[in-house]
Amino acid sequence: MLTHAGTRLLDERDVRGVRAALAADPVISCMVAARIESSGLNPWRLGGELWGFVSSPKAGRPGELEGLCFAGANLVPVCGRRSAVVAFAERAAARARSCSSMVGPAEQVLGLWAELCDSWGPAREERPNQPLMVLPGPPRVPQDPLVRPVRPAELDRYLPAAVAMFTEEVGIDPRLPDGGAGYRARIAELIAAGRAFARFEAGEVVFKAEIGAMSSTVGQIQGVWVHPQWRGRGLAAGATAAVVARLQGMGRIASLYVNAYNLPARAAYRRVGFTQVGCFATVLF
Repeated sequence: MLTHAGTRLLDERDVRGVRAALAADPVISCMVAARIESSGLNPWRLGGELWGFVSSPKAGRPGELEGLCFAGANLVPVCGRRSAVVAFAERAAARARSCSSMVGPAEQVLGLWAELCDSWGPAREERPNQPLMVLPGPPRVPQDPLVRPVRPAELDRYLPAAVAMFTEEVGIDPRLPDGGAGYRARIAELIAAGRAFARFEAGEVVFKAEIGAMSSTVGQIQGVWVHPQWRGRGLAAGATAAVVARLQGMGRIASLYVNAYNLPARAAYRRVGFTQVGCFATVLF
């Protein structure tokens, strides 16, 4: 029988333990750490719930926090052994699915999906092998000097490239179901924060990327895209290096994850100097 033993909703009283758990692997935890650092643990401000798996008390000592999972627009397991994964799956299965994806360390995501597929399935797509890569030092290739932050007035020129990237990568149009208002607002927010970058040629975006999640120590590069007519020219490595340099200038370690089957992108990232430090997985609904 499914039980919720060992899991509970975390709140501000748990901040110290949560921070310690996130700090154990700041690259893996970047997506969740960024939210918590800016919004705390209140579900309303956080945009979701943070679940904790707490071990059983022993010899009069309270249980310890041994697993974390964020449940919001995405279900993001951060850490935890098999017992934590099963407990998180039990908690998730007790409610209707509301997330659009599951993403995070492959072992945890695939373990969750194995437990949830019967009640939450079928998935639209499963991506079990997404190398998680890091570049702690400077890029190994020259930076493209034409890659720069996108200006707020350039939103309408940047947005078509962002939509094209998302549609190509995720397989659905991000303007659904609200006509694009929500996606436009998100892109505008990234631009305003100085976290969207592009190279323009004749007023058209030929390269784009964003710094998505950004914690106090790590930034996760996302949405890397080269216009189809510009692919195969070696543009991606130097352009990505320019984004990495900007991110490192903010005092963060650069990270990203990429689909294993995207061999050109993986080769470009290796040229920049990224090395694999783990593996993510994504389940799309």
